[in-house]
Amino acid sequence: MKKVKNLIVGCGLSGIVLAERLAEDKNESVLIVDKRAHVGGNIYDYKDKNGITIHQYGPHVFHTNNKEVWDYLSRFTGWHNFMYRVKAVLDGREVNIPFNLDSLHKVFPPKLAEKLENKLIEKFGFNVKVPILELRKSQDSDLEFLAQYVYEKVFLGYTVKQWGVKPEDLDASVSGRVPVYVSRDDRYFQDKYQAIPEDGYTKMVERIINHPNIEVRLNTEFSQIKDEIEYERLIYSGPIDEYFDYKFGELPYRSLDLQFREYNKPYYQSGPQINYPENYDFTRSVEYKYYLDENSEKTVVSFEYPEAFVQGKNERYYPIPDSANQELYNKYLNEAEKNPNIYFVGRLGDYKYYNMDQTVARALELYKKIK
Repeated sequence: MKKVKNLIVGCGLSGIVLAERLAEDKNESVLIVDKRAHVGGNIYDYKDKNGITIHQYGPHVFHTNNKEVWDYLSRFTGWHNFMYRVKAVLDGREVNIPFNLDSLHKVFPPKLAEKLENKLIEKFGFNVKVPILELRKSQDSDLEFLAQYVYEKVFLGYTVKQWGVKPEDLDASVSGRVPVYVSRDDRYFQDKYQAIPEDGYTKMVERIINHPNIEVRLNTEFSQIKDEIEYERLIYSGPIDEYFDYKFGELPYRSLDLQFREYNKPYYQSGPQINYPENYDFTRSVEYKYYLDENSEKTVVSFEYPEAFVQGKNERYYPIPDSANQELYNKYLNEAEKNPNIYFVGRLGDYKYYNMDQTVARALELYKKIK
């Protein structure tokens, strides 16, 4: 029987950060197992035959205000500075997302757009994000009209497709958080650090786990090896309900059917990401050569079709946040806390949506707790 200090299930961001810290900082042995054929989890990317770096599980743009996270990852990669700009097709026109002052002038007649802009600045100031719930409560018919427009055109259609719910089942508090950005800043994120690893995410991942104390086994299910490995500490970034054999029931997720298409022309669309709240069955189209500014005669675009997660058919992408699912997760969490040598982490272990920086921050905090 193989002996190892730490067994880590999952070779995504959570697992690799904890593996590196345990191997380097504590000088402990680590075995990482992952059922997939590659490292990196959902941030895995690769260069295709055209020299374009493809994000196999959809687009990933790193952004953070957390300097500790930025400095940690910077030890393993140089950065291609990249400020994300996303557009949505509303009434047949491409407009900035989040909806901002420039968006106003693209979708409304000049006099109405100017009137709305002046009212927004006068009431809320400049360079601020105003939730549409606040606009609805403003007791100003023009601003209430704008809130309804943004709700219907930007939020409603996209959300119904993304989450597979009926409009009447949408919680008003969720839609109320959708902002109008009283600014001409057309960036999707406003974080201090925004970039993509200059050699791609996979190369960064490989550097993080390139350590003599770390062994990686791919194409390996935890269930296959758990009785063959003797370990002192288990870090599990797989689905927490799966670990406990679904004894309380299955936690639901949304998934994606990503359809990649190659086009025999330099560019397909005007930018890296175009959202389609009103048109088509897909939510967005993503053109990958924009991310690392790669040149090729052809281009590759993915189209995202949201769907329910079904075991054996697709991948878990998004936990579904509601009170019933949180209650179910808490049952598993209570079960997990009975064993102090098992740690659950990541989107699947914590049943929580994390951005990449939040994933790394969570792993670093957990390491401090272990240490």
